[in-house]
Amino acid sequence: MTVRVLIVDDQALFREALATLLEVQPEIDVVGEAANGEEAVRLCAELRPDVALMDLRMPVLDGIAATARLRAEQPGVRVLALTTFDDDEDVFAALRAGAVGYLLKDVSSTRLVEALVAAQRGESVLQPSVAAKLVARVARLPAETPRPSVTPLSDRELEVVRLLADGRSNREIAKTLFLAEGTVKNLVTSVLSKLQVRDRTQAALRAKELGLF
Repeated sequence: MTVRVLIVDDQALFREALATLLEVQPEIDVVGEAANGEEAVRLCAELRPDVALMDLRMPVLDGIAATARLRAEQPGVRVLALTTFDDDEDVFAALRAGAVGYLLKDVSSTRLVEALVAAQRGESVLQPSVAAKLVARVARLPAETPRPSVTPLSDRELEVVRLLADGRSNREIAKTLFLAEGTVKNLVTSVLSKLQVRDRTQAALRAKELGLF
């Protein structure tokens, strides 16, 4: 199954170059391009992409506002932020708005394709520097009322959650731990269940709160 992608960026040359790069990938089908967030929202309604590859700083409607609208109006479209900036406020605003991932434009083509495939599956995909910012932000938060205790993680699950916190995809975790990708998927599902969270980003943050790494 291919991933239907809408490229959203206000720089025409970058959009065209990125489309050319992605169209040769068998896993990717570039269904359209948008020059701003308003156009992205409209085209998502028409083209129904699996993933909107979203720049953040654009005219008319920026990527963060467009992401929030897509989450409200077209929740089936996953938004993967792709930007030049990793400012703390941009990162947290994009994730709060509903982006499933955050990558920088210096990402490799291989990593980008893996991220798009992962985003289609609903997985969180974070640049390692962005994952580090999230963990650091949690470390600075005041202590909250303790949550219910969680089921202890196995040694292998602890290895997986530490790699999740580094922003690794299932494929990258599988390579690092010498496991089948399906085994990693099952381990991630188990981690989410034991930590009582919905997604990979929350799993990393919850593990940090619990002092697991």
